Amino acid sequence: MRLKISLLKEPKHQELVSCVGWTTAEELYSCSDDHQIVKWNLLTSETSQIVKLPDDIYPIDLHWFPKSLGIKKQSQAESFVLTSSDGKFHLISKLGRVEKSVEAHCGAVLAGRWNYEGTALVTVGEDGQIKIWSKTGMLRSTLAQQGTPVYSVAWGPDSEKVLYTAGKQLIIKPLQPNAKVLQWKAHDGIILKVDWNSVNDLILSAGEDCKYKVWDSYGRPLYNSQPHEHPITSVAWAPDGELFAVGSFHTLRLCDKTGWSYALEKPNTGSIFNIAWSIDGTQIAGACGNGHVVFAHVVEQRWEWKNFQVTLTKRRTMQVRNVLNDAVDLLEFRDRVIKASLNYAHLVVSTSLQCYVFSTKNWNTPLIFDLKEGTVSLILQAERHFLLVDGGGIYLYSYEGRFISSPKFPGMRTDILNAQTVSLSNDTIAIKDKADEKIIFLFEASTGKPLGDGKLLSHKNEILEIALDQKGLTNDRKIAFIDKNRDLCITSVKRFGKEEQIIKLGTMVHTLAWSDTCNILCGLQDTRFTVWYYPNTVYVDRDILPKTLFERDASEFSKNPHIVSFVGNQVTIRRADGSLVHISISPYPAILHEYVSSSKWEDAVRLCRFVKEQTMWACLAAMAVANRDMTTAEIAYAAIGEIDKVQYINSIKELPSKESKMAHILMLSGNIQEAEMILLQAGLVYQAIQININLYNWERALELAVKYKTHVDTVLAYRQKFLETFGKQETNKRYLQYAEGLQIDWEKVRAKIEMEITKERERSSSSQSSKNIGLRH
Repeated sequence: MRLKISLLKEPKHQELVSCVGWTTAEELYSCSDDHQIVKWNLLTSETSQIVKLPDDIYPIDLHWFPKSLGIKKQSQAESFVLTSSDGKFHLISKLGRVEKSVEAHCGAVLAGRWNYEGTALVTVGEDGQIKIWSKTGMLRSTLAQQGTPVYSVAWGPDSEKVLYTAGKQLIIKPLQPNAKVLQWKAHDGIILKVDWNSVNDLILSAGEDCKYKVWDSYGRPLYNSQPHEHPITSVAWAPDGELFAVGSFHTLRLCDKTGWSYALEKPNTGSIFNIAWSIDGTQIAGACGNGHVVFAHVVEQRWEWKNFQVTLTKRRTMQVRNVLNDAVDLLEFRDRVIKASLNYAHLVVSTSLQCYVFSTKNWNTPLIFDLKEGTVSLILQAERHFLLVDGGGIYLYSYEGRFISSPKFPGMRTDILNAQTVSLSNDTIAIKDKADEKIIFLFEASTGKPLGDGKLLSHKNEILEIALDQKGLTNDRKIAFIDKNRDLCITSVKRFGKEEQIIKLGTMVHTLAWSDTCNILCGLQDTRFTVWYYPNTVYVDRDILPKTLFERDASEFSKNPHIVSFVGNQVTIRRADGSLVHISISPYPAILHEYVSSSKWEDAVRLCRFVKEQTMWACLAAMAVANRDMTTAEIAYAAIGEIDKVQYINSIKELPSKESKMAHILMLSGNIQEAEMILLQAGLVYQAIQININLYNWERALELAVKYKTHVDTVLAYRQKFLETFGKQETNKRYLQYAEGLQIDWEKVRAKIEMEITKERERSSSSQSSKNIGLRH
């Protein structure tokens, strides 16, 4: 990726340009110390003077009023705030009419910013004051006051906090009074510029110590640049939070959100005092010290999938290269390319007005349809369909271009969704809530309606990243997520009746990805790269989970690596310095998944015998139990030395009725309540009581015996025997109550148990014979 710079031969302003701002993706306003506000039209390459300000107004900062305000959607910004050196800020219309001038600060007003909703304006000045104003320019409050000038300010993503500079310190102050203020030393020189992104919640700062830095919202450093030759005078996040731009003297740099640099350009601009990204995130404008306005296009983005590499060579041209035969195709578009995604044998490209869908089998005839709103901020793909997110909503389309659904939920803000907070599979859409970060909304892909009975998925901690598995049946769909404590959890997405259990898979996980070909999960833990070959093991037999993992040392990936993709058996990881590392994992677990999904158990056993790896046998054991294939489970458990489980499976095989077998298989998986429920529904009350006795679950055993008025003496007999073995006295009040005046006769108890077992055998044989009669007829 690099920047394509365009700069006019002669500057349009006589003095330095202090600020720039985009109205649409093709129109920019610039303000200069020559008191002029100039409009730039990039389509026609024309410039026109909008207004000449009075000679005593020297503009310092400009910010356009946010486009989308509640229900009323404006196609472009209609007014802006301009702060100036005379202590005022001015509300100016698009045509250049000064609607209102407000005395705001003593000395220059150094920065002014609208919040995301457009309901409040924050201004900061040389007098060290931070003031909040209403939309119409009425003072609401003075948020803070300090002895040093405040050079820059930014709103938090939820518009509840304000970030501002104080010399070498950065301060985050919530709008609520008495809330905790966060302050830390960020630079060794005065901080000149800050920016806070609403999508990734990261903070940028630039200072006179010639460095730029990336922080999280708690003030923890994520990236610290090398010192440059000159102070960094401007920084700005791209709208989607994936890139940011850095401006200095004769310097413009494009960086990834983790800090490493994609491109460095040295245009003849003087210092770049202000950087603005266009609304679609494809180009940058810089306000230059020598009167120029520098424009830079982001080009040469790359997308890779299997043997295809797609490169954006120009604004409207892509090059597709097949590395197997070196075939090259050129794709031409009518409008400029905004976003693209290459996965599942399809390339989806959104331009400013249309969406193109290419198949990797045929690059010549794309499917084209018009977009409702121009600026697509995110494209996600699954095997059967893809998801587009723009300012207006979330839209699901098939690869044939058919609109499928558009999920909605209360308080939905599409401008802050990214690949970490939205996940797509063939049948489910998952979206993390921004208002309450412990909640995940789940939708049916085909209808856009909430999944199941509409219950939300709720976790005890804030969730950072979510990912749906891609294969298997809808009923078995799982979602994995990382929470604030960096714990990796997994749960089922089906939402009917009982609350699905959320189970922890690992700790200190920083990034995760599901394979696109089978349900294998990989993640980067503290110092290890871990692959969960069969994550469902946690629902089947948690004891053997460690045996189903593949782990290797991850120290070679340096600090803060990120998983880019997991295609087939190849995992691509981006290191903190921007370099890509490819890891191949064993292809056998994927083949095993394939065999099991098509119930080829003999082939699965043969494969495990051929590979001779414990992880394979452990995965097969868990898969077999999950699919109730006890013969295969017995072979697999024997191969990994789990003798107790082999014996238990043998005892299950000898059980007379299929309900009992089912219940004991569930008990092997640790689902005791479900096992009890199956037995009670089948009328096998004694067996339900017996499993509770075997688990020393005495309270429940007595409760069932009393409820169904049977085998109370059996429960009391086993309880007495248990206490005698340990030489203890009965202390449980309920047991004392029912044991009062009752003599335990073991002969009677045994006879009752024999009777129950005989009854169960007869029942199962009669049901079997009636089945056979039915088959004959």
